[in-house]
Amino acid sequence: MAPPRILDPRQVPVAGHDGHLPGIPAERLSAGHLRTRFSAGRPFTPEMPGDGRRFDLSREPSPAAVLVPLVQRPDGLSVLLTRRTDHLRDHAGQISFPGGRCEPDDASPAATALRETEEEVGLARRHVELVGELPVYTTVTSYMVTPVVGLVTPPFELALDGFEVAEAFEVPLSFLMTPAHHRRHVFAFEGGQRQFFSMPWHGPGADGQTREYFIWGATAAMLRNLYRFLSD
Repeated sequence: MAPPRILDPRQVPVAGHDGHLPGIPAERLSAGHLRTRFSAGRPFTPEMPGDGRRFDLSREPSPAAVLVPLVQRPDGLSVLLTRRTDHLRDHAGQISFPGGRCEPDDASPAATALRETEEEVGLARRHVELVGELPVYTTVTSYMVTPVVGLVTPPFELALDGFEVAEAFEVPLSFLMTPAHHRRHVFAFEGGQRQFFSMPWHGPGADGQTREYFIWGATAAMLRNLYRFLSD
């Protein structure tokens, strides 16, 4: 039997926080260190290889890719994220990286990530320096997602695809790479349980108003893998 969908992750009990783990030092949260770390090519095993058991085992997993856009701001790197529109079939209303399914014409996961980012938020690829990829992450919705990490050079303008993207916003990388902000949830259901991370961020949206952005699920897991990658 397929696991039930999590309709409101905020209501799933928090099993613990990871404040006992060290944060990433500031010198490792720089463009130069990211280039060096990815170019080193050291083996890396992700802490979170996927969400868990897929909803539909009859559906073959589809390759997909996302861009992890690290914007080079004067006060440090920030992560450009999107809030999905509420009517989408998969991941409606969730916080996500720009990205999507690989198309036959895409030469690589990086090509998919750049194409999807241009289509979803209008970020031109000339602003993006690709530095590497994290291991594939498998979602419960049957996507095998390659996170492609890129450094984004301002200034740039965004043009959101209103059908897929409700909002784009930035979160300081230092916040997301601090494990004290990583919350562990356990969703129990008949026949098993599912564990996931959340990293709630309170910050200004595109309208300047401060609100909570509940980063969880696959996006939080890939950020957690980035934390482990930079800790190594």
